[in-house]
Order: sequence, then C-alpha cells, then structure tokens
Amino acid sequence: MSKTYVAVDIGASSGRLMLSQIKDGKIDLQEVHRFNNGFKKADGHDCWQIDQILKEIFTGLKKVKQLGFNEIVLGIDTWAVDYVLVGMDGQKIQNPISYRDARTKDALEKLTTDVPKSLIYKKTGIQFLNFNTLYQLYTENKDELKKTDKIMMIPDYIGYVLTGNAVTEVTNASTTQMLNLREGLFDKDLLKKVHVDQNQFPRLVESGTILGNIRHAWHVKYDIPETEVITVATHDTASAVLGTPGIGDHWAFLSSGTWSLLGTELNVPEIGDLAFESNYTNEWGAYGTYRFLKNIMGLWMIQNVKHNLNDQYSFAQLAELAGQAKPFEQFIDVNDESFINPENMIEAIQTYCQKTSQVVPQTPGEIAMAIYSNLALYYANELENLNNILGYKLEALNIVGGGSNVKLLNQLTSTLADIPIFAGPSEATAIGNLVVQMITENEINNIADAREIIRNSYQINEFHPETNKYGDILKDYQDFLRGKIKVSEG
Repeated sequence: MSKTYVAVDIGASSGRLMLSQIKDGKIDLQEVHRFNNGFKKADGHDCWQIDQILKEIFTGLKKVKQLGFNEIVLGIDTWAVDYVLVGMDGQKIQNPISYRDARTKDALEKLTTDVPKSLIYKKTGIQFLNFNTLYQLYTENKDELKKTDKIMMIPDYIGYVLTGNAVTEVTNASTTQMLNLREGLFDKDLLKKVHVDQNQFPRLVESGTILGNIRHAWHVKYDIPETEVITVATHDTASAVLGTPGIGDHWAFLSSGTWSLLGTELNVPEIGDLAFESNYTNEWGAYGTYRFLKNIMGLWMIQNVKHNLNDQYSFAQLAELAGQAKPFEQFIDVNDESFINPENMIEAIQTYCQKTSQVVPQTPGEIAMAIYSNLALYYANELENLNNILGYKLEALNIVGGGSNVKLLNQLTSTLADIPIFAGPSEATAIGNLVVQMITENEINNIADAREIIRNSYQINEFHPETNKYGDILKDYQDFLRGKIKVSEG
C-alpha cells in the first residue's frame, strides 16, 4: 500500500496542504487545508506573517490526523528570494520582509555600479530583478546581519522550525543570485559585497534530501501525525516544473500563477551573451537540471483587479467578460515596474495607457482583456526570444498552475506564438512537491516515470493556433517594446 504524502504548498496569496497517495497507478490528490497568505506593513516594511503560516500548517496537520492518517511524509515549497534571519538563540530576529517591499528599489543599480552585471551573470547565470536576495541583503539592516547566526530561505526556515534541522536547498538558493555555477557554492565575492559570511547559510542540499522527523515538542502541543520531512524542490517554480508532464526534449513550460515563469528545462546552464542581454535566468532544478526561464508578471495583475473591484467578480467571470471585449486595444509592457505593487492595479493600468497615449480600458471586461491579451503577447515574444537563444524551435508549450484554466489566455497565446499548448495540471506545484517525496521513498523510479504518471492522472487540455487571426500584431508589439513605434489612441 502506498505511503501517505502531504505537500505544504505556499504562494504569495494563499497556502494549502495537499494529501496524496498513489492509487491504481495514479496520483490521488486531496486538499485538506487552505489559508490566506499576504504581507502586512510593520516598522515601515511589507512583512510576511511567518508565525501565522506555521500555525496554519499545524492546523492542516491536525486535519490530516483527524482523517485517520497517523504516519505521513511531508514536503514544503514556497515562493523564492525571501529569507528569515535567525539569531544565535535559534529564534527569528524579525519577520521576513517581502520581495515586493520598496527597500530594494535602487539596490540593483547601486550594487552593479560596483560589480558589473556581466560578471554577476557569468558567476551565477541568474537574471537581474531588483528583489533578488542579493539586493535584499545589500539593503538589509547591518546591525541585524551582525546578530544573525543563520540566513534561511522561507521553506528552509519552516523545515527548521518543524524538525530543528537547518539546510539550504539548492533550487531556492539559486534564486538568491549568489550561487556560483562553477563552484556549486555561494560566491564569496558577492557575499562580501552584502556583508554576509558563507557560514551564515546552512549547508547546501539537493532536492530529495531527508530532513528529519517533526520534533517531539510539536506533538506535545498539537495532535498531529508522525511526520517525516523531506526537503523537496522548495522553490515553488522548481516543483511546478517537476509537475509539468512534458514529453521529449524540446518542450517549454509556463508556470502560470502570481508570476508567469516561462522557459525550458536544460541539463547545462545557458549563460551566453544573448541569454544575458535577454535577462534569462538559470535557476537550479532537481536531479541535475536547470530552469532556463524568464520572470514575467502574471496573474498578480488580475488578482489585484479582482480585489480592486471588491471581489464582486470571480476569476472565471472576469475571463468571461474579457472574452466579450476586443483584444489588443492597447500595448502594455506587463513587466513595467508600475505593476509590481501599485496601490490600485486598475488605476496603474489606466495611467500607463494614458501616459502612452493609448485607449484607456474602462469596464471590468476591457481591463481584464487588456491584461490577458498583453500577457499573451509577452509570452509569444519571449517564446521567440527563447527559440533564438537556444538555436532551435520549441515544439510545445506546457502551461501549468492556475493560469492553465484560463482558456482565453491559452488560446490567445497559442495563436500568437504559433505553438500547440497543453494546459494542466493546475496543481502542478503540489504534484511536483509530492513526486520528489515519492521518488525519495522509492515509490516512483525517476522524474521521467513521474511525468508519465502525471499525464495519466490528470486531464490535459489542448489548444492549437488559429491561422492568421491577428496578422502582424506580435511584430507591432515587439516594436512597441523596443520603442520603435509611438502608439496613439484609436
């Protein structure tokens, strides 16, 4: 009989515990507990409520026990780049500050005036985003750093609290922009620039490392199952890619959630000039792979619009309203900084369109279509860039995560990029978390077998290009991004 596995999968807006077993050769999945997540302002910064996250995990584990499961295996994945400072007493020094906090606004520019971007890229292969851990630590309170015994990425910290064992898992650690590709360790020169010592990071481990059992003290406090914790691919994108049922060698992935992560899986990092100029990243994956991808603004935009509209529409209703509006009425660079963390996303979109002398979307449907159509344009543009960097054409795009359910966006992307799309599963992140546990526990042989099991376990929807439907709209959008054309209203 299959063991019982639990994926703790926490994103920027919500978290959940997913229960799983292998039944009849398929991965059975059940949501046991879901909770809201988000940052709150404290001491002038946007901070994650890490203690509340831990309480929610224990609430979920109690529910697992109530369902009759007394022994489980557990893995944790979360978003990347953020960290917890832990003092000599083993306790957190402060709540972790969110990557969306404004403290790093100018940090990238300041640090790279001293250390050339080209050198950082050759060392790390990681794209330049002003919220990477490198720039967060650059702006970190130096007095706090001096008191810090350990710097732990968010999922590693959660694992540490549960088990008492501290590690740094590589798929998440690579997003810090401080791991040296050649040495396989934190780069000493970059650490020196941010006043951090290599010993402040727990030892590096690969995905699939057994971390240990949940401490006895937690069993005294909570009625939870006996739990073995496995350090999975702790970066949620790494888990999502593992949960992507790609076939063959030349497939792309789009992990579509709060962020859109578009790329492909490589066995060797790509750090050539074109990759550097295009700001592509080589995040470390599980089992000796690299996630060669581009960070793109994702469903964060529509999530905020939904909130700005007082949640009177569901995501499905917004997509339906978008389908009734005309696409491509305006060109928007969805990666523009004005959309990172605006006070009001609708106003940010409208202001952007006003400043670029374009049609300003007014109705909920027009605003949603402006987001979806421009995400599709951005995806298509990056797929073209990806093909040029790799030197070959990717044959299919696998979309996983919540965005795999947005049929309008999938069809627009397929047509604009002229590529077949295979959408699903939407729960790829939790599934990727789980299959690493199952491989570690010898219930699945390897990731190739895992992907075949995933294909057989979940419905995958197909989308194919609609011929000549939008003419040269992608080329016009690319010219817009390059600043070659001046858009005007009408």
